[in-house]
Amino acid sequence: MDDVAAAAVGGKVCDAATAAALIEDGQSVASTGVIGWITPDAVLRAIGERFERFGSPRDLTFFFPCATGDAMDIGGMDGVAREGLMRRIVAGSYINPRHPRTGARPALTELIRDDLVEAYSWPIGAAMHWLREVARRSPGYLTRIGLGTFADPRHGGGRITGRAKDDLVEVVELRGEELLLYPTWPLDVGIIRASSSDAHGNLSFEDLPLTSAALALALAVKASGGTVIAQVSRIVPRGSRPAREVQVPGVLVDRVVVAAGELIGTEVRNDPGYLRPVPHPVGRLPRLRPGPGKVIARRVAREIRPGETTILGFGAASSAILAMAEDGAFRDDRLDDYTFTTEHGSFGGVVMGGWQFSANYSPEALVDGTYQFDFIDGGGCALAALSFAQLDAAGNVNVSRFAGTSPGGGGFVDIAHNAQRIVLGGTLTTQGLDVSCEGGRLDILREGEIQKLVPEADHVTYAVRAGLERGQRALVVTERAVFEMTAEGLVLTEVAPGVDVRRDVLGQIGFPVRPAAGVTTMAADLFRP
Repeated sequence: MDDVAAAAVGGKVCDAATAAALIEDGQSVASTGVIGWITPDAVLRAIGERFERFGSPRDLTFFFPCATGDAMDIGGMDGVAREGLMRRIVAGSYINPRHPRTGARPALTELIRDDLVEAYSWPIGAAMHWLREVARRSPGYLTRIGLGTFADPRHGGGRITGRAKDDLVEVVELRGEELLLYPTWPLDVGIIRASSSDAHGNLSFEDLPLTSAALALALAVKASGGTVIAQVSRIVPRGSRPAREVQVPGVLVDRVVVAAGELIGTEVRNDPGYLRPVPHPVGRLPRLRPGPGKVIARRVAREIRPGETTILGFGAASSAILAMAEDGAFRDDRLDDYTFTTEHGSFGGVVMGGWQFSANYSPEALVDGTYQFDFIDGGGCALAALSFAQLDAAGNVNVSRFAGTSPGGGGFVDIAHNAQRIVLGGTLTTQGLDVSCEGGRLDILREGEIQKLVPEADHVTYAVRAGLERGQRALVVTERAVFEMTAEGLVLTEVAPGVDVRRDVLGQIGFPVRPAAGVTTMAADLFRP
């Protein structure tokens, strides 16, 4: 930014180090970010660098509605993961995988593992809606979401470290019904990311595929008397953009940090395909690697119906749309008969897998993250295609804490609670599993060391049995078998060709499973390379 542009923005523009210096010891800091998307990485890095240099700010409470950063090229919350800097963190989800090049765990994962921080996880929907309650100075967010799950204080209250002692969630009774109350507290600093700012701090998001909870977060911080810092890619003249493009007004923004050239998402610097419909999107998509994940994606895809809204969650199930594209499900390279979305507000186009998950490719519409959870909680999604880490005999699903990691529940709780039908996708075993998919059959070359269908889950992210009582239908799809969840327990309905039912299916489950009266064979074309 040149001297003329700097003068035009007056006192609001500053560098990242100056913005970090505004944060005082003991304050509460909130930030946007959805994995690598819409992450104000330069400002978060500057906070960590200031602490390392000066030992301040200290003892901060961080609030991240969603996992922020990928702990690789976009550090996000890892930038502030320092013992002494971070006293407490409340997040909708956490990043756990090792760095693909260095093999290192994220710094925040290490703090959590070593019990060096008070760490909590809330459902993302509750976290975003909680911001609204802070913004209107309400005593808290009241909801059914999270009852009977890890967020319920009778099941841990969202605590994921031993150091986390305080009760941040309460059970209350209203008109004879139990509900969860997520009490509010003031937010002193908010850090958000946008594309452009003008002299007044008006923010637009023209080259970002998500907005997340940026507006809700800014409103919450200003209602608390706090400071809002916006990281942007550029400064534009005041009045140069249509009013409809400005989604956060300048009265809510105190400081603007220009960080040009930052990635907009993991391995994405500038791709218009994430911002608007593009010609022939199907031909631009990556192909799935042969293996169990592709089998699962293909089988999950067969539960997706034209004309209904399908929401997909992070993990194996999110690749179902890529499988449909590869297998020719979309006529004339068009997706008009289907509507796909995620919890982060992108509608239409293709839900991407891996670290590009959350932002759709070739989208038709974008909804603010807080409103997206209104849509989800209001039953707007007929089918939810989700993934699982554990499933137990009582019908409890775990994606929030397992195998020594604590990724949190993400949007799973809201999505699963409110969908009419849910499909849970994942391998039957893990750690070392090796299979061959050739000749229209599946051969297990090496069995996984860890069973995923267990007598009792380590964490309760969602209780399927409660959903069944509300009339929900639930299916479990693995690479070798398909199960239906019933009030009486899990029922085996399909088995892959080439698989021994007793040895390879029932023998790899930690509780009794009843075969259906007529178990069918999974379609051979699911196992094409």
